[in-house]
Amino acid sequence: MDHLSERTWVYAGIAVMLLAAFLRLYDLALVPLHHDEGVNANFLVRLVRSGEYQYDPSNYHGPTLYYFTAIIGWIIRGLFGEEAQNAYGLKTVTIRTVTALFGLGTVGLALRMRRRLGNFGALSAAALLAVSPGAVYLSRYYIHETLFVFFTISTVVAFSRYFEGRHPVYLILAAISLALLFATKETAFISVGVLAIALVITLAYRWWWRQFERRSQPKKVGEEPVQRLAMETLIWAFVAVAVFVAVYVLFYSSFFKNYPKGLYDSLKTFEFWTRTGTQHHVHPAQTYLRWLFLQETPILLSAITGAGLVVLRPRNSLALFCALWGFGVLAAYTLVPYKTPWLTLNFIVPLSLIGGYAFNEFYQSGPGKPFLAIGLLVLALSLSGYKSIDLNFFNYDNDNPKYVYVYAHTRRELLELVHEIDKVAKRSSEGGRLGITIVAPDYWPLPWYFRDYGRVGYFGRMTPTSEPIIIAAAGQKAEIERMFGDRHRQVKSGFNLEGSYALRPGVELLLYVRADLAEAGGNS
Repeated sequence: MDHLSERTWVYAGIAVMLLAAFLRLYDLALVPLHHDEGVNANFLVRLVRSGEYQYDPSNYHGPTLYYFTAIIGWIIRGLFGEEAQNAYGLKTVTIRTVTALFGLGTVGLALRMRRRLGNFGALSAAALLAVSPGAVYLSRYYIHETLFVFFTISTVVAFSRYFEGRHPVYLILAAISLALLFATKETAFISVGVLAIALVITLAYRWWWRQFERRSQPKKVGEEPVQRLAMETLIWAFVAVAVFVAVYVLFYSSFFKNYPKGLYDSLKTFEFWTRTGTQHHVHPAQTYLRWLFLQETPILLSAITGAGLVVLRPRNSLALFCALWGFGVLAAYTLVPYKTPWLTLNFIVPLSLIGGYAFNEFYQSGPGKPFLAIGLLVLALSLSGYKSIDLNFFNYDNDNPKYVYVYAHTRRELLELVHEIDKVAKRSSEGGRLGITIVAPDYWPLPWYFRDYGRVGYFGRMTPTSEPIIIAAAGQKAEIERMFGDRHRQVKSGFNLEGSYALRPGVELLLYVRADLAEAGGNS
């Protein structure tokens, strides 16, 4: 028996969504862009300003992130002009709002599973996702993963609704979601493979369990209705395939601006991915489980409980499917040597769903259990909520191993370096025409922060220059001072005695400003 009234469920659902929105949307510019965010933003700038984008299969993911974000810039330009587009359409807050909204949408889709997971189960799953440290942190990141998991869960929800009522609109929505999943990231084939295996095992296990308990007998259906149903399903399946292909072609061909090369490259990417999956970011097999235990303990423990319950008593097909999906995709990514913290989002979503099922089963297990289930959920949310706030608003660039999502992240003092250069630009009266020479080999995500400066040279090595701003690596200090010491002065950071600006762990930058401009600001 479900003890929640409709009004209580609606109010609770709104509260969960508001909490999820606050954690994802508050102060989105607080955290400096990660290296990967800077690369993604660079593609976006080119797309928004010139309309040019070509998918590169060698080292980058699919086009959906850029096109969904570019819509904002194009709308602003259409309404207010190009200056407004640059001022508002290409801002850190703007681009991260896109991923934050997709993250919020994932929480909303968890609520949509109430008919299969139960009212309390769907609320619990959505609440676990709402405050998950990783789900929040990665929703505030301008990378593909948040869109990827949104399209994964939307595919699952759409197919689930189609199988419930055979309404073709859900089959078409599933096809669109599936196409967008493949157009977001090449690892879609892993997720789709796991989903397919999970579906087959769910159907087989449910059939075996019914036979074992002899609970039901198959209903006899007349020959004509079966034939008619099969024909209708076949027709709509063809339509769904056509829709999938159309969406896939549109995105990878850059809306036919890069046709057919973009389609060829979208298939060629798997060749590159199989090499990268064994060459970079290699970690031991137990890494994901350790990361989940460190930062997502409530989700992991509740998911293990839910999986045990549904395997022993497979009364809920969707819950069984979610258990197989969650632990299946965890196993699949565990087998791949390449491991990064943002990939954990692929497990966090289905594990939250099966965790919600566990809370729902406990909630409905007997008198007095609802209050105990609510108490346990509040405890779980409090623990995750504390970790989420600590990670996302205080220790977002702390490379302590316990903050597993902080993976070679840009340090906050980089924003001080950018601020110093902006001040020099104002003092010089040159503004965006101020020249900047970057000789440091490692400089991402600086291209994003210097997107409005017209004269920026990214050399990555020592080079002669007459520009008023020079950014170098700490190891280049002696050479910089020998070549430019008579004309430039170091503007020191207040974060350390050496005066360098930490880009990320192990990478320190030095800022040199032409003497007349440095002296005007009182720096030396």
